[in-house]
Amino acid sequence: MSRSKTNALRLVMLFAIAATALSSARADDAFGPQATTAAAQLFKLGSLKVFSLHDAQFVVPNDGKLFGVDAGAAAVGQLLKANKLPDDRVTLSVNALLFRIGDRVILIDSGLGSKVNGGLVASLAEAGVSPDEVTDVLITHSHGDHVGGLAQANGKLTFPKAVIRMSAAEWNWMKGQANSADLVKLIEGHVRTFAPGTPIAPGVTPLALDGHTPGHVGYEIASGNERLIDIGDLAHSSVLSLAKPQWTMGFDVDSAVAKATRNTTFARLAKTHELVFAPHFPYPGVGHIVADGAAYHWVPGAP
Repeated sequence: MSRSKTNALRLVMLFAIAATALSSARADDAFGPQATTAAAQLFKLGSLKVFSLHDAQFVVPNDGKLFGVDAGAAAVGQLLKANKLPDDRVTLSVNALLFRIGDRVILIDSGLGSKVNGGLVASLAEAGVSPDEVTDVLITHSHGDHVGGLAQANGKLTFPKAVIRMSAAEWNWMKGQANSADLVKLIEGHVRTFAPGTPIAPGVTPLALDGHTPGHVGYEIASGNERLIDIGDLAHSSVLSLAKPQWTMGFDVDSAVAKATRNTTFARLAKTHELVFAPHFPYPGVGHIVADGAAYHWVPGAP
């Protein structure tokens, strides 16, 4: 079996576990999705008010299967320890972005969903927005921690009045994933696809960030002279992904393409100093990517 197919199978297995066995797990279990306190941090981007919404924490073991697949768990652990982090696990935030443009209330990604300790709806309430006010849900890609929150625990739409937007390539891929069949059936009448590079709202342009999934995109938001890019799953760990962008990430469907995309995109963002939202970096996930020799590091901080 090819590496890309092996990685895709691993992803299916991971999110199947998250949707079943982990759905009844305690919040203090060692690994998997961890329930957290609702949070909505406001920051300004030009004339826009933007909220970073906290959904959950997701803890994965340092077992050589996800981070640093080609480097090994020992090398990953050494880098974690050098950054004063536990060397046996990697803790990721699951965050989303919310903002208004005119009469549109736009959410980027939907989190894990309430079945798997997702708390996005509670964080949305902290921002003063109810689910039926959301008009657009922009999807970076169709992994369960980004689309799971589109469905409520009762199987109904979380955002009943929203158009769900994703790239045509991603929607086609999602429809072919057996573990997504129920969600595809629920949302298919609400999905509108696009080609990356074409604005889908005033100041909002999806950008192809190839390799993680077949139609993975980021979103650039512009207001006046200020810009922010939501990088989706271009990077997962604020330490490992930036210090070692050449390491294979087990979540990536095409690891070679993903590595190339990371390197070129990180180099551009370090040069332009564009504000970055990274949904899996420590909450609120807003800051800058800075060059550090041949690697990069994360400088958190919202405007």
